[in-house]
Amino acid sequence: MPHEYSIVIADTSCFILLDKINELYLLQKVFGLVTTTQDIADEFRKPLPEWVKIEAVTNKDYQLLLQLEIDNGEASAIALAIEAQNALLILDDNKARKLAARLNLAYTGTLGVILKAKQAGNIPFIKPILQKIQGTNFRLSEKNYR
Repeated sequence: MPHEYSIVIADTSCFILLDKINELYLLQKVFGLVTTTQDIADEFRKPLPEWVKIEAVTNKDYQLLLQLEIDNGEASAIALAIEAQNALLILDDNKARKLAARLNLAYTGTLGVILKAKQAGNIPFIKPILQKIQGTNFRLSEKNYR
């Protein structure tokens, strides 16, 4: 993530995981304003912080087309990224990441956010956060843990 993006769009899994481990604030620390869609906000099922902006997807037909491959929240995030241009997506789902790559969209995952937080000096250590993640149902490979 070497350059600035005009918009950072987070998917539900990022919100859920960081909320579960009480580290949701990392998104704000790293990116300031984070954008999401109403579909993702509905999937999250909790009020989002004031630094999360909800934007609507204009081309709902394109979103529906994407939903043939991935779930509604991820489809809305990708559709919004296509409309926004120069967007960074935060996606953890492998199918969604592969689709984003095919569409030449920039993406990272929740672990990438944590790494960026460490690089920016927002957190002193990554290991305690990874240990908290291991206590959730988030799949973290041994390779990624190391």
